[in-house]
Amino acid sequence: MGEVSQKIMIPESFQFHVPSYDIAAMSLMLLMERVYMGIVIVLVKLFWKKPEKRYKWEAMQDDIESGNLNFPVVLVQIPMFNEREVYKLSIGAASNLSWPADRLVIQVLDDSTDPAIKQMVEQECQRWASKGINIRYQIRENRTGYKAGALKEGAPFHSWSTIPDIALVQARWRFVNANECLLTRMQEMSLDYHFTVEQEVGSATHAFFGFNGTAGVWRIAAINDAGGWKDRTTVEDMDLAVRASLRGWKFVYLGDLQVKSELPSTFKAFRFQQHRWSCGPANLFRKMVMEIVRNKTVKFWKKVYVIYSFFFVRKIIAHMVTFCFYCVVLPLTILVPEVKVPIWGAVYIPSVITVLNSVGTPRSIHLLFYWILFENVMSLHRTKAALIGLLETGRVNEWVVTEKLGNTLQKAADAKKSNTKAPRKSRFRFTDRDSVFALTYNRLNTLELGFAAFLFLCGCFDFVNGKNNYFIYLWLQTVTFFITGIGYVGTIIPSS
Repeated sequence: MGEVSQKIMIPESFQFHVPSYDIAAMSLMLLMERVYMGIVIVLVKLFWKKPEKRYKWEAMQDDIESGNLNFPVVLVQIPMFNEREVYKLSIGAASNLSWPADRLVIQVLDDSTDPAIKQMVEQECQRWASKGINIRYQIRENRTGYKAGALKEGAPFHSWSTIPDIALVQARWRFVNANECLLTRMQEMSLDYHFTVEQEVGSATHAFFGFNGTAGVWRIAAINDAGGWKDRTTVEDMDLAVRASLRGWKFVYLGDLQVKSELPSTFKAFRFQQHRWSCGPANLFRKMVMEIVRNKTVKFWKKVYVIYSFFFVRKIIAHMVTFCFYCVVLPLTILVPEVKVPIWGAVYIPSVITVLNSVGTPRSIHLLFYWILFENVMSLHRTKAALIGLLETGRVNEWVVTEKLGNTLQKAADAKKSNTKAPRKSRFRFTDRDSVFALTYNRLNTLELGFAAFLFLCGCFDFVNGKNNYFIYLWLQTVTFFITGIGYVGTIIPSS
């Protein structure tokens, strides 16, 4: 009796040679972009003139005759939404700016829905106003347009600048809570590359980069010339920057000027933030790509940079390659022998990209391997969000304000040391409503758990039958997906 073959035959039309090479080709695109950025940043650091020498600006000088009239009027807008933990810090930082009080206007644009928080914010504004600060508390009847809507409804002001054609000066973020937990360290590694390399290269080569939404100074004439704030996407800051750049305005990035910023330290807040940061740019790309192509003001190579490097590679390809390659194609090479991945695509290119990405935060080089595993997990959400933005469907306009903890945890720690009562939000209280089961269930992320199961099975299959020895990576990635799936990432803030 003849032996029956157990080999599964896949028709030629269903084999995966081409898709796997497509992923490898996109990885090559990402590698070329990273290498280009690396070469340019080295040239910038060695040979480029500093911004103050390129634009020949001078510090503002006091004039006895004209007094403070020599200083331009500066408008500081602080959009808020139920910012219980940080409203005092934000208002205090703006009110303490070293600028003539009669040339500084502060608008607190409060969209809070909690009456108690609104009252506290208003009282804080009144406290600073009593000290002579020109601060105004403004509210709206609705949250139309979210942050962009609030900024747009702020009272208009007219200002001037001594440097022609400069629309935006962007400072670098310095994270005050980077050492709070492993989640914040991972974010610091990703964002430091953005500030150290991407922003610096864009400023030096094309006088363009994405506005980070804070820690920047805009020329109001440029905002008006670009059409003002728009709420058509969830990245109103990037939208304004692209439109202003297409009008011929230039941007300057100052990496040496650092402004304090807070990273989301809870995984839930981080996921919502990453959805907005990934969905918004993809949706903006969909809305503006033809406008950029048809633009007659900027040069051809700047349009190529904005479309290809700024949008396509960084905002779309980078997310999809990471997820599709490491979480889908590579595991499929174990289950389906017809899926082929060349060694240069599986090992060499990812290794070079990882090394280039790590230059921004050398102090965290020992965390590089876990950072890779965590970024692979987050690429799942970023890819999903980017597709939602490109297709303009589902949660495309979802805006969830990133939760900020301010110094709440430090207060809790200090209270514990002094044996005083800690804030309710920092304590575990197991009641009928807030039980152990409820706390655990609310932290579960089923999507991550599903991929953990898939990768675990692939790893087991490779361990038993495979020849690639991918099971080591797959099991480590499984652990990372599982940990995020059960919610034990970042700071745990139980319900009160």
